[in-house]
Amino acid sequence: MISISRTRGDKIFDIANTLFFAIVLIVTIYPLYFMLIASFSSPTAVNNGEIWLWPKDITFKGYEMIFDHSKIWTGYKNSIIYTVVGTTINVVLTITGGYALSRKDLPGRNIFMFFIVFTMFFSGGMIPSYLLVKDLGMVNTMWALIVPGAISAYNLIIVRTFFQSTIPDELLEAGIMDGCTNLKFFTNVVIPLSKPIIAVMVLFHAVGHWNAYFSALIYLRDTALYPLQLVLREVLILTQANEVVENSGALVESSKEMANVSGLIKYGIVIIASLPMLILYPFIQKHFVKGVMIGSIKG
Repeated sequence: MISISRTRGDKIFDIANTLFFAIVLIVTIYPLYFMLIASFSSPTAVNNGEIWLWPKDITFKGYEMIFDHSKIWTGYKNSIIYTVVGTTINVVLTITGGYALSRKDLPGRNIFMFFIVFTMFFSGGMIPSYLLVKDLGMVNTMWALIVPGAISAYNLIIVRTFFQSTIPDELLEAGIMDGCTNLKFFTNVVIPLSKPIIAVMVLFHAVGHWNAYFSALIYLRDTALYPLQLVLREVLILTQANEVVENSGALVESSKEMANVSGLIKYGIVIIASLPMLILYPFIQKHFVKGVMIGSIKG
């Protein structure tokens, strides 16, 4: 076994690199950690800047009011529906389309790729997109948040690249010699070998659907269809936290206390909205990193 001696410069570099990424980690994690401890700390302590590392005068009043408010739970349910249905459609279309474009025997595949890449540089814009969705009768329906973004050109190229670099042509030739049809080869051979890229696409699209609010802001009018992120926007930007307090039936003695409780609600909703993605990401983090690197392997 060959041992490689490390120079003093290498050690200094490692120390500097570790310190740098430790700082990046702290800067990235601390805002979320602060919101977590602030969501069940005393509002007065938070407003006075007394909360740094540990919660103070723990109270769960904010979470109690959140759980008592039906609009937030409706938004949570809508976001889950949009994410599950939208991600399923996205993954099915992206995987099947990417595989088809990776096949060298697909007639005109270069022409198809040209038009797909073309859409990454030019688009109709917001107004033509809205008119199209309106003409299709999808305004104020859940499909307005799912159908227009059913295919992502960037993700389609990533999947195509994965198939080109992972599924050898010889494997298909061997399958055909054994009497395997294209559909059977895709379902029995390609899909089992594509679990990493499927996991990547699930994460990409699920995060996109869960965090999306702009499309809902444009296409939805019925508050019963609002996703959680749009409800969160109302609370954070349109100062709807007071309405949450009133609707929950809580007794607030003064406007100052109302403002304090509103702050607790804002922090609590951010934590609740972030939980699903925070729970999902660690399980497929390694596939996420691999998916980011796929596009640089073969273009």
